[in-house]
Amino acid sequence: MTFWGRLMADKVAVLSMSIILLVAAAGIFAPILAPHDPTKMNMVHKYAGMSAMHPLGTDNLGRCILSRLLYGIRTTILYALITTLITIAIGTILGIIAGYFRGKVDEIIMRFCDIMLSFPSEVMILAIVGVLGPGLLNVVIANIIAKWAWYTRMIRSVVIQYTNKNYIRFAKVSGCSTNHIMRKHLLPGVSGEVAVFATLDTGWVILNISALSFLGLGVQAPTPEWGMMLNEAKNIMITYPSQMLVPGLAILIVVASFNFLGDSIQSALNPKLYQKKGAKRNVFTRSKKSISA
Repeated sequence: MTFWGRLMADKVAVLSMSIILLVAAAGIFAPILAPHDPTKMNMVHKYAGMSAMHPLGTDNLGRCILSRLLYGIRTTILYALITTLITIAIGTILGIIAGYFRGKVDEIIMRFCDIMLSFPSEVMILAIVGVLGPGLLNVVIANIIAKWAWYTRMIRSVVIQYTNKNYIRFAKVSGCSTNHIMRKHLLPGVSGEVAVFATLDTGWVILNISALSFLGLGVQAPTPEWGMMLNEAKNIMITYPSQMLVPGLAILIVVASFNFLGDSIQSALNPKLYQKKGAKRNVFTRSKKSISA
C-alpha cells in the first residue's frame, strides 16, 4: 500500500484533513459567508444572543462573533502557515547544507543552532516581540527566529542518514553536481520528515500567535483574530461565557486537527509503525466485539 493509501485508510487523518480544509475554505470565502462586517460596531446589539441575524451572538461592541470568527481564520491560520513555510525553508536549506558538506560548514551552522537553542523558544519570542514592538509581522519574525535552528538540526540528522545511502554514493561517483544531488535526491528524501515537522509545528505556531494576541502583543484591534477575541472576552467570561467559548473551541479544534494529522502522516510514512498501529486497532475492535457479545 502506498503512502497516500495508508493515509486515506486512516479515519483520523481523513477527519483531520477534512476539518482543516473546511476551516481554510471558510476563511477564503469569509466575505461571502460572513453575515456582517467583522469590525462594524453596533452598541444597540451589544451582547445580543444567538439569532438569525447574529448566529453566534455579538460581543461587547455589538460586532457579529461569527463574522469575526470567519475573518479571524485568515489572520490566525494564514499567518501561521506563512510562518511555518518560511521557517521550514530556512531550516531545510541549512540542514541539507550542514548534513551534506559536514566539516567546517557543519560546525559553523551547528554552533549557531546551539546558541539559538540555548534559549527557551517562548522566552525568545517574548523578548523579540518586546524589542520590535507589538504587531502581527513582528510575531511572525519572532517565531521564525525562534524555530529555524530546531528545524535545521532535525533536518541535518535526517540528511546524514541519507548521505550514506547507495544511490547517493552512486550519484557522487557518477559525477553528478552537488546542486543536482541536493535537489533530486536529498530534498525528496527528507520531504516526508519535513511534512511531519511542518504539520505538527503549525499547531504550535497557531497557539503562539493566539497567545501573543491574547496578551496584547500580537494582532491589534480592531483586526479580528481568535486570540484577540479571547482577550476581549476575558473580562466577561463569567457573565457571558459564550464569548470565550467560540474562539477557544476554534483554536482547540484546529490545533488538534494539525497534531492528529501530523501523527497520521508519521505513521503512513513508516509502514512498520502503520502496521503496529493497525494491529492495536484490530485488537481493540476484537475486544470491543467480545465484550458486547
